Amino acid sequence: MSWLVFGDYLSHDTLHVSLHGLDANLQAKLFGQHVAARVILKAVTGFMNNENPRKPLVLSLHGWTGTGKNFVSELIAENIYRKGMSSGFVHLFAATAHFPHEMHLELYKTQLQQWIKGNVTNCPRSMFIFDEMDKMHPGLIDSIKPYLDYYDNLEGVSYRQAIFIFLSNAGGENIVQVALDFWLAGRDREEIELKHLETALSLSVFNNKNSGFWHTSLIDKNLVDFFVPFLPLEHKHVVQCGMAEMAAKGRTPDLEVVDLMARDMNFFPKEERVFARQGCKVISSRLDFYID
Repeated sequence: MSWLVFGDYLSHDTLHVSLHGLDANLQAKLFGQHVAARVILKAVTGFMNNENPRKPLVLSLHGWTGTGKNFVSELIAENIYRKGMSSGFVHLFAATAHFPHEMHLELYKTQLQQWIKGNVTNCPRSMFIFDEMDKMHPGLIDSIKPYLDYYDNLEGVSYRQAIFIFLSNAGGENIVQVALDFWLAGRDREEIELKHLETALSLSVFNNKNSGFWHTSLIDKNLVDFFVPFLPLEHKHVVQCGMAEMAAKGRTPDLEVVDLMARDMNFFPKEERVFARQGCKVISSRLDFYID
């Protein structure tokens, strides 16, 4: 089944799931992330086609800034909820904005638990996105562990149809090293598979004292379904992002302009200039400088 329509949970909003749409969007709009695209499509498709999952879907997206983690979260939301990220069923938390003070950690835990319980009660198919996990206070995420576990219900509320997505820069260095090792060995980027990254990634995140995942029971108890790696982008991927951004701005995509912009960006290793340090996130503002 590739097209599912769920009834209204709230009168002003509707779940409208297009898994074909998600597949098409990942293929056409996500550049340079063959591993992430494959894992996310399989994970979301399997979960949404299961009317009675044993636990919520928990995805942890890792990689350097600008590689597509936030963008993928938006694509998932757009292909599950009619209003996408504006849906009343999608809830985005940013560590620095919503949980800024360590002294209020216990209050944050209580508020977070109440928020999740209340929203899942209203809509079992709710989605919760936690950005900047590498900046989140260790232990905060453990406060919602019961909602991610294999329970039929907690106090009369079932969380098994909810989706939790964690976004983090943590583990990015490990991902970059794998990509660099493949390049140095003369191996094709597309040869990189999840198995080359997942174990090292989960361990590096678990043992990172600056990460919201530090020694968390979510990892210890295997409650994260997939650690999804986002590879560093190459010049050609930056160009693809630039062409797509020009089209989004209502301009005719100009390869010469986009290529010039891409060449002026920072790449590493310094001499070979293989991987972009900033990815696609800065392209929207940078393009304005190059467009007449």
